[in-house]
Amino acid sequence: MEILPGIHQVDGVNANSYFVVGDEITLIDTGLPRNAKKILDYLHNTLGRNPSDIKTIVLTHHHVDHTGNLFDLKKITKAKVAVHIEDADYISGRKSPPAPLAMSIIFMVLSLFLHSKPVEPDIILRENDEIGGFVVIHTPGHTPGSICLYNPGSKVIFVGDILRFINGKIEGPPARFTSDLKIAVNSIEKISNLSFDVMLSGHGQPLKFNASDKVKEFYRSLE
Repeated sequence: MEILPGIHQVDGVNANSYFVVGDEITLIDTGLPRNAKKILDYLHNTLGRNPSDIKTIVLTHHHVDHTGNLFDLKKITKAKVAVHIEDADYISGRKSPPAPLAMSIIFMVLSLFLHSKPVEPDIILRENDEIGGFVVIHTPGHTPGSICLYNPGSKVIFVGDILRFINGKIEGPPARFTSDLKIAVNSIEKISNLSFDVMLSGHGQPLKFNASDKVKEFYRSLE
């Protein structure tokens, strides 16, 4: 669905994927494995564009529900893959993704069924870099290299999983899948100091009105 002019969310890939559409197209996150066709069908059927129009794939973090179709989509589109330096080795396969201790068994079981093939990143992101018309905000905690993508002009922010808007409520990252909750809270504080109208998260629905005020309220509830 089109959320705002030039920004589309692909439904049904089990973590939100977004197209930022201009002369070139940026794809933000790629959903769980075996959903590449849904993403490409949306590109063709709704946007009327070709795979080669996707020039950049930006990952908000390394979890498989955001990277599951990366290998296939990069192979088909030839897009450049961008990820924060702290998550880059998990994307490339040089390091195995860490799992919170309480979830280690679940992660091992899931890895038998859901895994993404390693991809060597083309672009290493750091704080305040610009990509696809957005500024990179490093917001660790959910993963070491979690990022937000912020456009202060349009007042839109993509927040990955550091925040979610579900059933009319803002939530933080799920504790059982988060590497360091204290650091995550610090990142939420960082986001709460930005000004934005629209918040787009990796799970849940778009928050389209007074988003930064609502994030400030949520952060105050954590203090």
